[in-house]
Amino acid sequence: MSGVFSLSRFLAVLLKEFIQMRRDRVTFAMMIGLPIVQLLLFGFAINADPRHLPTLVEVGDDGPLVRSILSGMDVSGYFDFRGTVEGVGAGEDALRRGEANFVVVIPDGFERDVIRGLRPQILISADASDPSAVGGAMSAMSGILEGAISQTLSGPLAGLANGPPPFSLVVHREYNPEGRTSTNIVPGLLAIILSMTMVMITAVAIVKERERGTMEMLISTPVRPLEVMLGKILPYVVVGYIQTIVFVLAAGLVFAVPFEGSMLAFFIGFNLFILDNLALGFLISTVARNQMQAMQLSFFTILPSVLLSGFMFPFAGMPGWAQALGTMVPATHFIRLVRKVMLKGAGIGDVSAEFVALTVILVVISIGAMLRYRQTLD
Repeated sequence: MSGVFSLSRFLAVLLKEFIQMRRDRVTFAMMIGLPIVQLLLFGFAINADPRHLPTLVEVGDDGPLVRSILSGMDVSGYFDFRGTVEGVGAGEDALRRGEANFVVVIPDGFERDVIRGLRPQILISADASDPSAVGGAMSAMSGILEGAISQTLSGPLAGLANGPPPFSLVVHREYNPEGRTSTNIVPGLLAIILSMTMVMITAVAIVKERERGTMEMLISTPVRPLEVMLGKILPYVVVGYIQTIVFVLAAGLVFAVPFEGSMLAFFIGFNLFILDNLALGFLISTVARNQMQAMQLSFFTILPSVLLSGFMFPFAGMPGWAQALGTMVPATHFIRLVRKVMLKGAGIGDVSAEFVALTVILVVISIGAMLRYRQTLD
């Protein structure tokens, strides 16, 4: 009877689903691979307490107390000294270009003034555009200074160690002195929004045409792969423009995020980033067989953009292998560019490295997409 459960019918349907799953290799790989990737990224790459942050130092005095302070900072693991700078301007340039998270300034005659009881100041300029990147390091400074004082000020100078601190620490939080999370998150959010929409829209739209049979009509014409690629991609540039305009207006009017830098640098950067993502969507469309696969592969590319780009977690706090992977993600370079331009007042020269990286990524993805498209023609 049809109303009675049939084990044979159930097994037939079950077998059919397993066969279908085996044929749909992309979906099966996503089901297995995505949890593994998430486990590895969240388990090893994500660090909410970043360490080994690049630090520069301007040394006006090189006595025992200064060496003890700098040694304590280095041993703490929060600071990774990359060299020295001379003058306030050089330190500001390094912070603006993202070459350092901290610039430590030891004034001239520091130890002499300590002995005389003049309480000189140690100045630390910190890139606070990402508050989470500097919070832990600044919290550790009090213990570092206490250790340096107890180790160095002994013997005739022991009296200085027993009273109030013989010097003071002044921290200048640059670019986001209030430590507002929105000031850091909102600029980076533009990269995630464009990645999610540009990649998925392009990939799904092209695969949809293939499913409808219109792609075969293009294949039968003398249109070249580059012409097809540009013709399919450029209309969605307009969508990216609209999203970017809305974003910039909302960032300033709703979240009070400043825009301090060059509009031309921002314009060039977001155009390169849009082209990167549209080319990536085109590449995905040459791999996916249907719209579901196109959406799955698009989502798979969005995950590194969120976790490895420095959007949610400080890039400098990730292990070396994760940083190497992150440099291959377009969002990494665009987030750096947007934060430098909007928050740090950067110009074209300050973000030239990001321009080069986005251009190289665009060329590599475009070559791969055109090669894959030629294979579909064959």
